[in-house]
Amino acid sequence: MKCIDIRTVNVVEYITPLREGGSLPAIVLADDGFEYVLKFRGAGQGTKALVAELIGGELARAIGLKVPEIVFMELNDSFHKSEGDEEIQDLLKFSVGLNLGLHYLSGAITYDPLVSEAAAMEASLVVLLDSLIINIDRTAKNTNLLNWHKELWLIDHGASLYFHHNWATWESAPTKTFPMIREHVLLERATLLPEAAEQIKEAVTAALIRDIVSHIPDDFLFEQGLDMTPTDKRQAYISYLTTRIEMIDTLTKEAQDAR
Repeated sequence: MKCIDIRTVNVVEYITPLREGGSLPAIVLADDGFEYVLKFRGAGQGTKALVAELIGGELARAIGLKVPEIVFMELNDSFHKSEGDEEIQDLLKFSVGLNLGLHYLSGAITYDPLVSEAAAMEASLVVLLDSLIINIDRTAKNTNLLNWHKELWLIDHGASLYFHHNWATWESAPTKTFPMIREHVLLERATLLPEAAEQIKEAVTAALIRDIVSHIPDDFLFEQGLDMTPTDKRQAYISYLTTRIEMIDTLTKEAQDAR
């Protein structure tokens, strides 16, 4: 198994907000010379969305799907001081410190289910990935898919793993099915679901799950008023994902029935 490697870069320039995103991400320039889409810790769902982004994105990459490089991004306290827009100023102020970024795919276009292409295996893998992580945000209204250089790329997994918004009940979450898969934008094209399930079983090992979860910074896991430590939360994510993989045949049948 190839271990994942997540780099840390520093934001050197705030370029422009992406107002089509509900959490107001932004295109920024980092000190490595590349542009990234910065996901802010100070946005509505806080660091939980960043954790979901990291886990969902790296799982997708591990099973053979295309995801922009994910990096940790350090944001210093100078940017909000020169920002004129009060909404963005507050977002920058509350996001000082460690955030998450995805490599910016310049020139990419939003996936359109009426005209864009997606191969059957590719679509099947995406459908099952979203069943595993309970991603409610890959519908025709908001595909969170891009076409770039005639290839399908996955973005924005921040709305997945929503069990972590209520840690008091997380232990009942892993075995739940995902009826909302019937709304998935790629379900119609997902004609190779059993084959995709076998590919996922082979790729997503216990070691891979531990490796991905180990990269979640403590800084993303601290939560005031909660007894769970970052170590406790990491173990919960590992337990959740392990159980989801064990029930992938059930999720596959659910998706097949929905088709």
